[in-house]
Amino acid sequence: MNDSSNSPVVSSSSPAIGDAAELAQLRIDFAQLEAEYEDLKLLYEAMIEHGEAVEDQLADQNILLERTRARLDDELSDAGRYVFSILPDKRAASPATDWLLVPSTELGGDSFGYHQIDDDHFAIYLLDVCGHGVGAALLSVTVINVLRASALANADFRDPSTVLKALNDTFPMEKQNNMFFTIWYGVYKASTGELRYATGGHPPSILLRGENHPEGTPSRELLITVGGIAIGALPEMDYESSVTHVAAGDRLLVISDGTFEVNGPDDEMLSVEALADHAEAEKCGPQDVLAWVRSFNGDGPLPDDFSLLEIRF
Repeated sequence: MNDSSNSPVVSSSSPAIGDAAELAQLRIDFAQLEAEYEDLKLLYEAMIEHGEAVEDQLADQNILLERTRARLDDELSDAGRYVFSILPDKRAASPATDWLLVPSTELGGDSFGYHQIDDDHFAIYLLDVCGHGVGAALLSVTVINVLRASALANADFRDPSTVLKALNDTFPMEKQNNMFFTIWYGVYKASTGELRYATGGHPPSILLRGENHPEGTPSRELLITVGGIAIGALPEMDYESSVTHVAAGDRLLVISDGTFEVNGPDDEMLSVEALADHAEAEKCGPQDVLAWVRSFNGDGPLPDDFSLLEIRF
């Protein structure tokens, strides 16, 4: 009979069992790591695949954006060409004209025109719509076409005050996307040399006199009427007109505020008077005035549309 007390006994705390348990745990941990690795690999591959899909979508969107931008650029260019196409041809016959329009952006709110009302009356006008861009350009073009076609109810186009009142009644700002505009409108009567004018919130025009005036006549005159506010700003407005006389050799400069609202010497803004001083002293036209203004502004775009219409009587 065997004596069981002589048989070897393996304790659960013996090194062999401890190593086996540790090894088993390591195998479990390794299997978990392998599973996690496979999951991460699948996730990475999905991310790569998704990233490639996103990159493809971004590339397609960039192509679409570039095409859209190019189309918008083309449309803005077409709109800009149209704005310039409605400007009048320069005249060689009396009253002769020269002009310059330089928008500060692709599309601005400045525009101007002149036309023969009848054999004796010649209309001259320049307007400036608040703001820039497509909306301002659309309103500007609309107003110019209305004036050019003499298509205003209750307006005598030989009487500037009635023209401004009719414009104010026709273009209230609440019906024009809250846009208003300023305007200088004048009528030259060739038989008498009379120049009748009215302004609605607009800078004065500059009349530079030639030599065919009585001695003591001021060499220049700023033409503006008092009290006329911007067109469309308030309903039921009346406008006054004033009269001066011009003679052969006189020059009229009809301007927008962009011709002088530029920081000049000592960083002070230019004024209508400074512009008049320069134009009178140098006897210069639109291109030279622009060069003078740019000499203060630098190489960048001007802060506002530059519009200058010169009438030579």
